[in-house]
Amino acid sequence: MKPRKISKVTRKRVFAEFVNSRRLGASDPNDDHQITLSWLCCDETFNVAAEIHKHVAKEHGEIVNQATTLELQKVKQDSKCQRLLQDRSEVATIRFEQGELSLRRGSQDLQYDEKDRSGDLESSKKQKTQNENSVTETESHKDTEVCEKYRETLPWLPSEEDCQHLDKNGEGQILLYYRYVDIEKPEEIAEWQRVLCQRLHLAGKIRLATEGLNGTVGGSVEATNLYIKAVRNHPLFIEMTALDFKKSRGDSSHFPKGLKVGVHQEIVPMGVDPNTLSYRQAGEHLTPEEFHRELDHELQSQSGGKEDTTLLLDCRNFYESKIGQFKGAVTPNIRKFSYWPEYVDKNLDLFQDKRVIMYCTGGIRCERGSAYLKSKGVCKEILQLKGGVHNYLDQYPDGHFRGKLFVFDDRYAISTNQDVVSNCFHCDQPWDEYQPCSSTHCHQYVLSCPACRASDLTSCCKLCGELNDRAEKQKSKTKEECLCTRRRERIPEEK
Repeated sequence: MKPRKISKVTRKRVFAEFVNSRRLGASDPNDDHQITLSWLCCDETFNVAAEIHKHVAKEHGEIVNQATTLELQKVKQDSKCQRLLQDRSEVATIRFEQGELSLRRGSQDLQYDEKDRSGDLESSKKQKTQNENSVTETESHKDTEVCEKYRETLPWLPSEEDCQHLDKNGEGQILLYYRYVDIEKPEEIAEWQRVLCQRLHLAGKIRLATEGLNGTVGGSVEATNLYIKAVRNHPLFIEMTALDFKKSRGDSSHFPKGLKVGVHQEIVPMGVDPNTLSYRQAGEHLTPEEFHRELDHELQSQSGGKEDTTLLLDCRNFYESKIGQFKGAVTPNIRKFSYWPEYVDKNLDLFQDKRVIMYCTGGIRCERGSAYLKSKGVCKEILQLKGGVHNYLDQYPDGHFRGKLFVFDDRYAISTNQDVVSNCFHCDQPWDEYQPCSSTHCHQYVLSCPACRASDLTSCCKLCGELNDRAEKQKSKTKEECLCTRRRERIPEEK
């Protein structure tokens, strides 16, 4: 095929993929038995194919052109690697069998894997015997070197050479981010994320699923900024903005377990299949400014004695809201977000005919959390804070949120004000600095002030400490069941 024809066909394919990614109602855009008549893009719904095509061409033409250029680069690079390996098929086959050939050909990376390689392994082994003396170590090294060179030129994967000059000892920062987007092969994106973070010397936790990406990573400022640039250069995440990456002080040392990248069914575990309940059904987003005005209005209405038809709802866990929250918010006494659907089902009367405004740490739990509440059809309106409390505090550090914001690394919390809204578990004195329970079987976070810690009160409760001591003496394991878990109802009913 001529280069001009390849370019034209590639652009059409990229354009079609972009349009298909905005389709509503169909889990599989290629399913001919499922008819989809609407598209959602830029918060606008289109019911005519010609209209969404015009919109994409006008508003997203540059993105389509960039993605097309990247696709054409991959085609060119792919061809070079194929030509290079054509006369050395034995080298590729042997390294392929031994798991050394890390070239996977996919939409995100110039690499091949076992599934993509055609041919029979038995015939490859015979070919190995015939050509054994014709393959040299130098040629094998050259194959790896050239193909690695092409892989490193991808704009969403900085070269190892560039990463060697990073300042590892300078000021650090931690990123919190997510992106709901359809990912056909999350395993490939997970591998890219591993390589990217390893090159940039980042640590943290990253979850991937067919519904998107969710992560928090820490490292030097230079490395984390390069990470943001690399992610935003990727065709799947090209619409992310710099503001989608929430920043706070810290570094990789706050993730003592290093880097963990995994593929899951959901990017935040709510326990509901994303194919059944999509993020596209979420409530309307409020900017931090709009959210702040809503709270101002609520406070004025309450002071004026007006009927309260708005409900401020925290969809975080109880130990998060315990150390920081918005005044007047309903704070569910649930331990995990996977309890959220049961909590909603048990408290439908609470939401009946209410205008609900939701918030969470970074915004991600509100996406599908609001979608689930919305699916019950009891609320008058459902709104959510875009970017969560993290974004709100960036703009209103001394605003309506009081106390500390819980975070999921070993800092446990970050703060922008001096208010202490919680107490020590043991002496009831004001205290808001979490530490893990000292009992090895327990997963609770403990608020124990310095005086109580000095008295060895480091477990979540007396029973938990006794259970741990007994287990250590008997050299046995014990189930996490202490006063904390016994006294707290699993799914609370709001009064």
